[in-house]
Parts: sequence; structure tokens; C-alpha cells
Amino acid sequence: FFTLNSFLCVSTMHWSQHGFPKDTPKANNLKSKKASSFHEFARSTNDAWDIDDEEDEDFLAPIHPSSLPPTLHSTHQVPPLPPQQPINTTTEPDTGPINGRVVVKSSSEALLNTNTVRSTLQKQKSLPVRPIIPLVARISDQNSSGAPIMTVRDKSRLDKFKYLLSCPNTDLEELRKHSWSGIPREVRPITWRLLSGYLPVNMERRDLVLKRKRDEYFGFIEQYYHSRTDETYKDTYRQIHIDIPRTNPLIPLFQQPAVQEVFERILFIWAIRHPASGYVQGINDLVTPFFVVFLSEFVEEDVENFDVASLPLDTQRNIEADSFWCMTKLLDGIQDNYTFAQPGIQNKVKALEELVSRIDEDIHNYFKRYEVEYLQFAFRWMNNLLMRELPLRCTIRLWDTYQAEQEGFSHFHLYVCAAFLIEWRKEILSMVDFQGLLMLLQNLPTIHWGNEEVGLLLAEAYRLKYMFADAPNHYKR
Repeated sequence: FFTLNSFLCVSTMHWSQHGFPKDTPKANNLKSKKASSFHEFARSTNDAWDIDDEEDEDFLAPIHPSSLPPTLHSTHQVPPLPPQQPINTTTEPDTGPINGRVVVKSSSEALLNTNTVRSTLQKQKSLPVRPIIPLVARISDQNSSGAPIMTVRDKSRLDKFKYLLSCPNTDLEELRKHSWSGIPREVRPITWRLLSGYLPVNMERRDLVLKRKRDEYFGFIEQYYHSRTDETYKDTYRQIHIDIPRTNPLIPLFQQPAVQEVFERILFIWAIRHPASGYVQGINDLVTPFFVVFLSEFVEEDVENFDVASLPLDTQRNIEADSFWCMTKLLDGIQDNYTFAQPGIQNKVKALEELVSRIDEDIHNYFKRYEVEYLQFAFRWMNNLLMRELPLRCTIRLWDTYQAEQEGFSHFHLYVCAAFLIEWRKEILSMVDFQGLLMLLQNLPTIHWGNEEVGLLLAEAYRLKYMFADAPNHYKR
């Protein structure tokens, strides 16, 4: 049996300072010992994540009761138009409560404390080195170019969203149509709840449904969470406990104990309620966009440094429950990505290879020439929905469109990956060896991407889908 650990190794190997992986003997033979099958590729690679002894010893340490919510203290088809390029906005660094929200003065221009970063990286030796710049502040509005606060067009779009959301019965088709080009930050949380199928379209029923689903989630916590140290679930909880600190390790928000405990509960409950797949590495990433979006209802800016424990306990509970249910809705559509042998990912990687061979034969032949397997880079693209390749702000913008598409995560993502690969055509064809190609594909320079770049990527993906989705023979040899 093989898991995500095996396949992420090529993308998260222990890169030495000046080149290919160190302490990984098989890495030097990757080119000569090319895997001929999915199973052989799995067997030929090492585990992506080293487990520190300290983590091994501490993974079953109980969470302090004070960190749990009060109830847990017990021991028990007309296609959408291609996207318009959104306008960047900025916000003024104010402080103080505004309309019941917590507003924190932005410190996103300040670098993280050097010692903290150093100790984090030392503990998590298997993580690739990343530039230390803010990834979340002004998460929905940050663009790479800078622009006025709000244009007339932006205000008109926001008014349209507010009108649709205030109707007695929200027209989901209209909401999808307007969401495709990006959702304004002010209405993104409720729009995501609706598009994911978590909230009903009928306005009168929404509060009742929210209360029932949130109570249901914390009922699962009371019923099952105490069993995390039982022999049956010990390995599952252990892997979750190890993976959580590696989720966006350079963003302070995700290193807060309160946030990590929320993620542990969400992932553990999801895993034991879905035994066909259980927990697989990579699923932990899929919680983060929902958590940040629902948190943004209560924080104006500088989300990356916000102290979640300062929120009222009921608010923390609501964010946690909503993140669980929306992540569950997402995974319901792509669960074959995480069942035994991960057939969904195998099929998607193969489909990407076939698609690229038709739309850009030069790149396809270049990979063949240097013996680069699509699995070596595209597995992570499919498994993590490009979350490891893009800043979190870009992922959230991307998911606006995915949720607007009928099968965004399961189908449209293929065309986004193809467009993403072609985006780096010039850089790919400039590489002259296997090592250079693989290092490029696993460390693509997107750290400064914003809404504009994502909008162009989605427009190209839409074009590819329009050309190939209904004519699969066009990309099959």
C-alpha cells in the first residue's frame, strides 16, 4: 500500500543548498531508473516527510481542555463568460472595531522574526525553502500591481452580489455566473457556503440549517474525538498531528495552537467518517482556504497575524464547523483522489499528459527527451489542487471560480493545470537537463502572483476547456 508520502517525495525532497537532494541516494538515479508504472514510481521513492523523534513521542499528547469548546470538556448550461481581470484594492491600516468586526493594523510589510523562522525551518527539515513574505494579508484584494480602493465596476459587482444574496431564494445559476470572475471579499463567506451546497438557497431556512449543522459537527466531536488515542485510530491521529504544523509553516496564523487544534479536530472527524479513504497527506491543505475565508468575516486585514483565540468562543466554533462542512462538500466530489491507490489522481495525471501532448507537442516531447514523468510534478498539482504551487491569496481567488463551475474541483482543474504548465513554456524549454527541469517544475516562481495572473490563467483554462472538454478525441492519440 502506498500513500501520498511516496508521491510527494520528488516535490519535497531535502534539497541541499546548491542542488539536488542530499541524503537521498535514490535521487541520483531518478533519471536512469525511470518508473514505468504508478506502483513502481511509488516503490522507487522515499517518504516525503521525515518524522522527528520529538514529534513521534509527543503526537498523542492530549489537548488541554481549556482549548476545546465548552461542549467538548466531557471525556466523550450556458458556459460562463471568460473572467474579467479584477482590480486590485488596498486598505488603510486602521485600528478599532468597525461594524462588529475586529480590525487589526496591518503588519504585513514586516518580515517574520528571523529566529522564529530559523527554528521553524530547523524543526521541519523536509520543507522546501520559501521566501519570507506575507501570503495572506488583504487576501482577496491583494494584486501584484496595486490599484485604487474600489472602482465603479467593483461597486456595481458588489451590489449585484448583495442583491442576489438578499433574494428570498438565491438564483444559484446567476450567483455562479457572477462568481466566476471572482467574488468580492465582503460577500465571499456566504457565497462560498451557498456554492458549496452547505447553505440552502432559501433565506428563511439558512439560520436554522447553520445551527443544525454546527450542532451536528460538535456532536461528532463529543462522540468520536476522545477515541483519537484508541488503537483503532491512533495511526490516523498521529499522521494528522504530524502534518498540521507543516500546513503553511511560515504563516503565523497556522502556527497558533488554537488553530492547529481546530485543524486536528476537523481532519480527525472527517477521516473516521470516511473510512474508504481515511486521512491522506494533502487533505490538511484543503482546510486552509475555508478557514481563512470564514475567519475574514471577523477580521478586516492582516489575517496572517491575527490571534484567533481573541475571538468569542462561539465565533471560533462557527468558523470550525463551517470549515468542516464545506471541506466535506469539496471532498465528496473528488474522494477517488484519496481512496486506495488514488485512482482519481492517476486518471487526472494521465489526462493531463494526453492533453498537453495535443496542445503543446514541444513541451511534451521535451519531457520525453529528458525522461521527465508527469507524475513527478503533476501528482502534487492534482493531490493538493495547486495549493503548494500558488500563494494562498491566489488559491482563494482560484476557488471562487472552481465553486462557480459545476465540476470545478474534479474537472475544470485539469484545464487549469494544463494552462499552468503552458504558462511556463519559455522557462521549461530553456532547461537543458533532467535536474533543472524537475527543480523548475517543483519550484515555479509564483510567490508574487495576484488576482491579475490568476485571472489570465483561468481565462486560458476556460479556452482549453471550451476546445477540448466536449471533444475528448481531440487530445487522445
